[in-house]
Amino acid sequence: MKIIVQRVKSAAVTNENIHHSIHQGFCLLVGISKFDTLQDAHVLARKIVNARLFEDENGKLNHNIQQIQGEILSISQFTLYANVKKGNRPSFTEAMSPKEANQLYEQFNTYLRSHDIPVKTGEFGTDMVIDIENDGPVTVIYESEDGQVI
Repeated sequence: MKIIVQRVKSAAVTNENIHHSIHQGFCLLVGISKFDTLQDAHVLARKIVNARLFEDENGKLNHNIQQIQGEILSISQFTLYANVKKGNRPSFTEAMSPKEANQLYEQFNTYLRSHDIPVKTGEFGTDMVIDIENDGPVTVIYESEDGQVI
C-alpha cells in the first residue's frame, strides 16, 4: 500500500455527483496494490493518525492530526502503482482490481474514522477534480508490504 500524505490548509474533491471539502488536515492519495491486505491498511492508518506533521508553538513538528482537530480528505489513486519501466504508456498491473481495492479502501477509511477524525472521500473509480491548498509544503510518502511499514 502506498499513501501520499499532504498537509493542507484546505482541500476539496468534486465530480458530477459529489463535492466534499475539508479545512486544516491531510489530503491522502491512497494507492492499493494487488498484494495488499487489511493488515497493510490498518498499519498505515495507525501510522497516519499518529504522524506528528503539525507544528507546535516552537515550530517543531510535534502535533498529530487529532491534536489540531484536523480533517482528512481521502482519495483513491490507483495510478500510484504505475509501472513506467517499458515504453511510454504506464502499466497498472500492480494495482489491485477495482472491486477488491474499493473494499480495502473503505476499510482503511473506516479505521481512520474510528479515531474520531472527520474523513471525507472522493467517489471511488471516477474522474475527479482535486483542489489542494498545501501547507508548508509538508508531503510524506507512507508505504507498507506484508503488513509492515517500509
